[in-house]
Amino acid sequence: MKQLRMIKTITLAALIAVGIVAQTGGARAAGTETLTVAGGCFWCVEADFEAVRGVKEVVSGFAGGTVANPTYKQVVAGGTGHYEAVQIQFDPDVISRDQILSMFLRSIDPTDAGGQFCDRGPTYRTAIFADGSAQKEAAQKALSEAQAALGQNIVTPVLGASPFYPADAYHQDYYKSSDRLALSTVGLGVKKSVAYKRYRDRCGRDKRVAELWGSAAPFVK
Repeated sequence: MKQLRMIKTITLAALIAVGIVAQTGGARAAGTETLTVAGGCFWCVEADFEAVRGVKEVVSGFAGGTVANPTYKQVVAGGTGHYEAVQIQFDPDVISRDQILSMFLRSIDPTDAGGQFCDRGPTYRTAIFADGSAQKEAAQKALSEAQAALGQNIVTPVLGASPFYPADAYHQDYYKSSDRLALSTVGLGVKKSVAYKRYRDRCGRDKRVAELWGSAAPFVK
């Protein structure tokens, strides 16, 4: 009898402990928000936002298309309707949704409907994929404020939530990878991180953003 009571006590304690862990995990999950945006080359957007305090993770991938689980080759070939996009996971207690959206719009050319910088075509268009009414309202507010600050017509649309498909591992953290490329348009046997920097410079991303936004551009050095 005493042994049975002991077993019940241990079981109850274990269940309470599991409940506490579950509640803690739920609190952590509730403390993370995800924004999905398209700003041209996803390597660049990922690199920019992974340096922001309060951002937990940025994942490169595809959104806005009609084909499930597309490959990179399918998307760049055209016909799937996808944008190169990223999901920005952040802690809203550290950085707000409004701040993320403001920084995003000032890190791209939101006046260009045909792509971004040297990357042309539908895959490289800009967009904000709003998940729910709160994100939609925040995105529209950010666009209005950016247009007023820039004094030019902004064409970046606010779209509804869309399935997001992460790109394969080759494209994740490209900007800081030490893996070497046997052949690339920016050299032979160079590290991905070096190839990325050369590409970004030659593509004119930072130069154009600086022309548009000046000191308000958050990632231009």
